[in-house]
Amino acid sequence: MYKKAALFLFLNCFGLLYSQNKYPTDYFINPLKVPLVLSGTFGELRSNHFHAGLDIKTQQREGLEVVSSADGYVSRINVAHYGYGNALYITHPNGYTTVYGHLKKFSPKIEAFVKKQQYIKESFTIRLYPESSQLKVEQGELIALSGNSGSSGGPHLHYEIRDTRANILNPMLFGIQIADHKKPTIQSAFAYPKNKNSQINQSNQSVQLVLKPLENGDFIANTIYAHGDISFGIDAYDALDKASNHNGIYDLAMQVNGTEIFKFTVNKFSFSESRFLNSYIDYKKYKKSKQRVQKCFVNHKANKLSLYQTLSNNGFFNVKDSLDYNVIITTKDFKGNTTKLTIPIKGKKDSIVIREKIKKTDYYFKAKEVNRISDSIVKVNFPKNIFYEDFYFDYRYKNGVAKLHNSTVPVHNYFRLSFDVSKYSESKIKRMYIARIVSSKTYYYVKTRRKANTLYASSKTLGPYALKSDNLKPTIKLVGFEKDQWLTDFKTLQVKIQDKGSGIKWYRGEIDGKWILMKFNPKKGILTYSFEDATLKKGNHTLKIRVTDNVKNSTTFTTTFNR
Repeated sequence: MYKKAALFLFLNCFGLLYSQNKYPTDYFINPLKVPLVLSGTFGELRSNHFHAGLDIKTQQREGLEVVSSADGYVSRINVAHYGYGNALYITHPNGYTTVYGHLKKFSPKIEAFVKKQQYIKESFTIRLYPESSQLKVEQGELIALSGNSGSSGGPHLHYEIRDTRANILNPMLFGIQIADHKKPTIQSAFAYPKNKNSQINQSNQSVQLVLKPLENGDFIANTIYAHGDISFGIDAYDALDKASNHNGIYDLAMQVNGTEIFKFTVNKFSFSESRFLNSYIDYKKYKKSKQRVQKCFVNHKANKLSLYQTLSNNGFFNVKDSLDYNVIITTKDFKGNTTKLTIPIKGKKDSIVIREKIKKTDYYFKAKEVNRISDSIVKVNFPKNIFYEDFYFDYRYKNGVAKLHNSTVPVHNYFRLSFDVSKYSESKIKRMYIARIVSSKTYYYVKTRRKANTLYASSKTLGPYALKSDNLKPTIKLVGFEKDQWLTDFKTLQVKIQDKGSGIKWYRGEIDGKWILMKFNPKKGILTYSFEDATLKKGNHTLKIRVTDNVKNSTTFTTTFNR
């Protein structure tokens, strides 16, 4: 008996110790040599995804030294126009991989490795997977300079830690220290009825609560009257020291009469589940008012998020007539700074004055089934399980525009849209593409393919689509120099390329008939060639640039310079 008790005590103590030391907190060092200030936190709510790392400020400039957080080897290198831009992946002996994104340039040895492959493949964009012996690095070794490459909104370093299964982990778990003495802020809160039999203040729709701030920074809502199954959602953000950014909160929990029925914590997730963010938030409200309301409940069976720690009755609770309830919603950042919202509820079964209005159409889509739209011009195929719930789908084709419901309904995966173009001439079809309409003057090219007399494309966004024509060729202009100018003292050569129609798809630069590496900055439309790449003979040289857009309009520009 004593042996069993001792074993039980040992196992419990061991389990507690293991859970506290699950991640090494003294293995990784900071990737920058400056005090870390964040512009983005792990798990932050972004467009269609959770933020997969930390966005570290770089003093509003590029060129800060980025160092390896630990010994290891460069296992992957990406050079891309969008996404993480210039990115490095370093695998470490303990099995974790650190990721460094939006870099300006790599360290000399890595840059030389990448440039060699770029010239072999004659491509600026490239993805490489070096062998473990090729690019070894030590902790603290310079690996890159910080930048603003890819889909970055300003200079910063994107930093991630991943495990052996490519799950993304919160770097704060590894002892990364960020100064934070500020409590989260709750901007607004909403009450949600679960179904047509539920009510809140005589309404069957979501109701915004009236919040009153308390002296300690917490909030209390006005008493609501409810009956049936209900839950809540909040729009909240966190702030850190020395930063004014509205960052994401780390932990969200809800208690009803002292019992926790919901808890959401951002410690680890996979890329495959990240798009379920659109089910986690009130997506319709976000599309209409840009508020990202985090729901303390799950109302979509398709939601596969692993971030829910507690989920009793999917976060709903039943309010009975004549009974009182006390709800406490707690928001918390990683440092434990906490803000609470108290919501008093009185159970009252009343007549429902405001009911949710459902617009019925000819199309009722079932989420678990394949759904199709088809007429003489437009055909759309929606695979099963790309919607989170069943709903009436609003479709019409008028004046050349195919209205596919509206963008307030999230789509989890790709659907296929096609237009019949048999009535157009061959020359016109060659310059046509499918565009997603945002406004009367704004529309975006959607990657368009052709099969016989059909143009088709794939998308994850509902809304209006139409066929557009692009008969304009891309433009090419010299930047900072003129034809036949002497460029002896120039370190770089720059050209501006632009396309006002379907957008640039491909470009190629040559000097004296040989391919040259031209780095493209899509934010500014600038191609840059570095004269360090090759030693040119003295004299006159020919520069040739060719640019093609997405419907194959092409422009070739030739000039000469001296060096």
